[in-house]
Amino acid sequence: MKTPHPLYNDRLTVYTCELATCALCGAGLVERGYQSSPKTIFTMAGVCRAAQRPKRCPDARCAWHAETLKAAAWQHLAPRYSVYGYDVIAQIGWVRQEQRQPFIEIHADLSGRMPISEAEVRYLYHQQYLPLLACLERQQLAHLSAVAAQTGLLLSLDGLAPEGGEPQLWVVRELQTGLTVRSGWLSQQDQATFGSFLQPIAEQGWPVRAILSDKQRGLEPAVAAVFPGIPHAWCQLHYLNNAAESVAAAVEQLKVTLRQDIRERVGPLIRQETGLAAPGVLTVTGLLPSPLASASATPVTGAAPTPVAPATTPAQARASIVSDLLRRVRYLLTLKARPPFGLAGLEMYERLTEVVTCLDRLLNHQPEARLAQLRSGLQQALAAVQADYTLLRQAGDWLQQLAALLDPDANPQRTGAQVRSEFAAYLTQIEKDSASTPRLREFSAAIAKVSRSYAPGLFYTYDVPRLPRTNNDRESEFRNLNRRLLRTTGQKGLTRRILQRAGAWELLPHPSTLNDTTTALALIATLDLRQEQQRVREHRGRFRLHTRSAKQAQAQLAQLVQQWVTLPTLDGS
Repeated sequence: MKTPHPLYNDRLTVYTCELATCALCGAGLVERGYQSSPKTIFTMAGVCRAAQRPKRCPDARCAWHAETLKAAAWQHLAPRYSVYGYDVIAQIGWVRQEQRQPFIEIHADLSGRMPISEAEVRYLYHQQYLPLLACLERQQLAHLSAVAAQTGLLLSLDGLAPEGGEPQLWVVRELQTGLTVRSGWLSQQDQATFGSFLQPIAEQGWPVRAILSDKQRGLEPAVAAVFPGIPHAWCQLHYLNNAAESVAAAVEQLKVTLRQDIRERVGPLIRQETGLAAPGVLTVTGLLPSPLASASATPVTGAAPTPVAPATTPAQARASIVSDLLRRVRYLLTLKARPPFGLAGLEMYERLTEVVTCLDRLLNHQPEARLAQLRSGLQQALAAVQADYTLLRQAGDWLQQLAALLDPDANPQRTGAQVRSEFAAYLTQIEKDSASTPRLREFSAAIAKVSRSYAPGLFYTYDVPRLPRTNNDRESEFRNLNRRLLRTTGQKGLTRRILQRAGAWELLPHPSTLNDTTTALALIATLDLRQEQQRVREHRGRFRLHTRSAKQAQAQLAQLVQQWVTLPTLDGS
């Protein structure tokens, strides 16, 4: 008969409560007289078995008399009821968030160290790691209170664009510390909802110096009601985007018109590619690559490759120049708009004008039929939209100047009143400059309307130290989170679902290193973790019926019917 071998190391480590005296009454602590059941724990270093001997306060009058004081070292090995240590949980979260690995890769790495399923990896991330991060962030409450008492808080409010009719994810951060004050979903975006979301912050009694947000409908009156008298600054970039809306739309139409005209006039020409081995086929690789224009002798193995000889004949050089210019024009027709300053129609007109100037110089030196055809087509297309371009260029310059007036780096040490005065004066100048041109008057009126709407919140940044001009940092957090989730999931649809189910927890920061993360998570109180896990379960429970599986949906609906029929009727029967 073979001697049985244990699957794991069965050496038991027993931890005793480290306290010698009661912290409340000073009495010497005594052991409870029993030892907990051994617990097998999987860690990144191996497998261990641990138990603990608790203590109690012998003084019946002490508040801790009935308390069971457990060993801290034992509690820091793994969360309660979990056989996986804090280092395993931290490893899963760190690799998922920092290295952006999908769960299947994380499981493949861990499965060589310990018995663990992919479903368990997902559970440890969603139900252990993310709630622990939330508890860790909550430990900064005393620090935030100290900052509020010393300097006052600067709060940033921003929301992630909602998906269809789904709730919108909103985050309130303190700008000086980067701490997440509140992060969660709002089912509506109205004054009552925003007020309910912000009221718990006001109830803390913290001094607030200023609030920064976009100009969402309903948010302005909610902030004024919850934080009366507090400066409410609005993002200057969002102002410029809204002010540029009418101009950007007209410039986009200019771009479309110009592009269509050029393609009608010289489309077949600019789509040509000369010197191809086969019609329409460009560079090809693989087992049957495309031939090189000028192949050199095959280099000896290990030697540096010999460069391909450049075109040397005048005909080849001429053809290369023509191809480059045709490709340049083709590229310019693909420019995309990036308002408020990246107005692609204006950029396309100006860059194509530079191409025409270059063509003039080339043709003055030496005639070439294709270049002459290209120049003629571009000149006619540009002339057709020149009047529109002139007006739109002036409107674009207005926007550039408004941005320059708001820029604190270009004009340092100005007060909000000074910037407001310069801003109002320039708006008056715009109105005068547009008086004689109906189309410019339309642009001027649109810019003035948006400016009047935003003016109450544009100038606090010059008077409140460390108050940013924009909340782009908050929006970049949303963008980075989207990129990270897309990298780890590979699916846009799944990324949206994760944002709806766990986005508030995914946005929370973590310590700067894996070791710091492990240490910090191990110090979280069990009760705090349990409460946060309950919040996670309650929120994810809202998506119980969100499935596209017909079989699963039918089973869920049948279960609801079964639960319904077991309920008593309203008349009590």
